[in-house]
Amino acid sequence: MNKIDISAHKIILFDGVCNLCNGAITFVIQRDKADLFRYAPLQSDIGKELALKHEIDQDNVDSIILIANGSAFTKSTAALKIAKHLKGGWPLLSIFLIIPKFIRDGVYDFIARNRYRWFGKMNACMIPTPELKSKFLDYDNP
Repeated sequence: MNKIDISAHKIILFDGVCNLCNGAITFVIQRDKADLFRYAPLQSDIGKELALKHEIDQDNVDSIILIANGSAFTKSTAALKIAKHLKGGWPLLSIFLIIPKFIRDGVYDFIARNRYRWFGKMNACMIPTPELKSKFLDYDNP
């Protein structure tokens, strides 16, 4: 993988061509004041490698993936666990983890199924600015 120590961070895998997903990553970066997260598009080599390592079938995943402490979380669980670590009132959203997963994931799946239609899709994964490259695992990192 990369030269950086990914075990020191929580990893977020996301759909690199989805406008909603890219917006969500920008949102997290702006609120990740503790610098806990590192990011990789699911379409990247490292994204594919990490998904395979955690036995996530990329052909059937329509989700953001959070890898933390050796475990992988998907869909609403991933989103709510990410929110728990953000600056501001966002950690309060983690209370929704008490709602049964099938209900939370039902809402998540509805949005995921329509995300390209509602928010659009890019032709290729976004390229982070030079200031943000160190946060992305699929680019040259020191």
